[in-house]
Amino acid sequence: MSQLTRNERQFSVVILAVLATAGLTMAAVGRADPLGIHGVLVLAAAAAMILLLLAHHDSPDPDAERLSRYYDDPSKVGIVLAMAWAVFGMFMGVWVASLLAWPDLTFDAAWASFGRLRPTHTTGVIFGFGGNALIATSFHVLQRTSRARLADAVSPWFVLLGYNLFCLMAVSGYLMGVTQSKEYAEPEWYADIWLVIVWVTYLVLYIRTLARRKEPHIYVANWYFLAFIVVVAMLHIVNNIAIPISLSHAKSYTVYSGVQDAMVQWWYGHNAVAFFLTSGFLGMLYYYLPKRADRPIFSYRLSIISFWGITFFYIWVGSHHLHYTALPHWVQTLGMTFSVMLLVPSWSSAGNALMTLNGAWHKVRDDATLRFMMVAAVFYGLSTFEGSFMAIRPVNSLSHYTDWTVGHVHSGALGWVAFITFGSIYCAVPWLWKRERMYSAGLVEVHFWLALSGTIIYVFAMWNSGITQGLMWRTYNESGTLAYSFIDSLVAMYPYYIARAFGGLLFLIGAIVGSYNIWMTVRRAPAVADAAARDMPAVRTLPVGAVGPAE
Repeated sequence: MSQLTRNERQFSVVILAVLATAGLTMAAVGRADPLGIHGVLVLAAAAAMILLLLAHHDSPDPDAERLSRYYDDPSKVGIVLAMAWAVFGMFMGVWVASLLAWPDLTFDAAWASFGRLRPTHTTGVIFGFGGNALIATSFHVLQRTSRARLADAVSPWFVLLGYNLFCLMAVSGYLMGVTQSKEYAEPEWYADIWLVIVWVTYLVLYIRTLARRKEPHIYVANWYFLAFIVVVAMLHIVNNIAIPISLSHAKSYTVYSGVQDAMVQWWYGHNAVAFFLTSGFLGMLYYYLPKRADRPIFSYRLSIISFWGITFFYIWVGSHHLHYTALPHWVQTLGMTFSVMLLVPSWSSAGNALMTLNGAWHKVRDDATLRFMMVAAVFYGLSTFEGSFMAIRPVNSLSHYTDWTVGHVHSGALGWVAFITFGSIYCAVPWLWKRERMYSAGLVEVHFWLALSGTIIYVFAMWNSGITQGLMWRTYNESGTLAYSFIDSLVAMYPYYIARAFGGLLFLIGAIVGSYNIWMTVRRAPAVADAAARDMPAVRTLPVGAVGPAE
């Protein structure tokens, strides 16, 4: 609040009043329908923020010198929200994994069924944890690499808080049974419309800030963040075109039908992996890893080539999810071909990151934060190879519909996405709060080994269970009938499901340890003496061939 002028507070109240009116309208027309319940949620959130702003209405305006410093408050709040969503989403993941081993953990409650809890896990981790981390780090990286303050003080809060309102509507809706039944796109039409408004604001803010940059070169991390913002907007809009049964009901029906709906969904689904869970996090990698290692990127030109390869190849690969379906054979083959080609730019980024550490391996040994990012690069290379391999049609005939796919997803989600995020957050927290270091380097070590152990246990359990499933489903006896029933395959999976729940529990404990360490860093870690002088460094220009992460 102290960083907002009186005019900015008044403008924020106007925006929130419009949002509160929309929530009141939803509550009035929806009544007992989930739409009405979400209207009450929107109204309550807007009213709470209005009261907070009015309580500070008469506070003095901030000093004019704030405009000469970076605006990091949204990044700070974004990191806190990201860790809160991490603990929630991973807890739900452990619960859902446990349900497969101990089904009675639903407690005979409809809201606790597997079908309702599972999307709370995916949304909580992907969009809550990952999305908030991307917004927070993109604001941080954008300002440092552009040497420019965010374009204004209100829209960053609109983006961050508006995005979290979307996440709350999504998760609460799942527990009420509100879903479009689309993977990674379960929220209904009104939540989707709200996310479009928030996301367009995010894009406009990013471009406005880039236009104000004092650094003539646009550093490659911003290329990846921009690709993430632009393509996710396109994917979200196209995949979620739907017609509600009524403006007073939450339920809607997609405009696509049959195999077209499946193709659009997996064009969206795999490119959500590509541009939400890959491109944006590569933006983190290309800034925080060289900054922490104090080494320039091994090959800046290779990072640009990798960017265009990923951007062009990834957009075509979604159809590899639909092998052996009614989708035309040539479309399946197209997805398979581009999936194999995708290995080149993906390994280029992984190799570029690892080669950047040449001359800094002693730091990797001693610094768990840097080790988080190194392991992330390794898992990125491994999971992209595995994805290209599984997209090949004969391999897919064994892996599809099995737990091997679950293992592949989590080798990327835990080993790549979560590791690079934790590493980036451990870099950013002392910088943002002007601390000399994290509260406890030992707790960072504990978090690292808990996360790595949990990931390995989880992934190996799912690889074993998935391949076992695939082989059991295709084993025939001498009479030409299936040798194993489906129930037989479920019994064989039981020990692997227990192992998966245990691996997830270790990862969850690691996230809790990390959250505690961040909290204590903010509260008790020693401050940097000359922090104010570091807020806005003098402009300097590097030759294109020598560009490194600027600060």
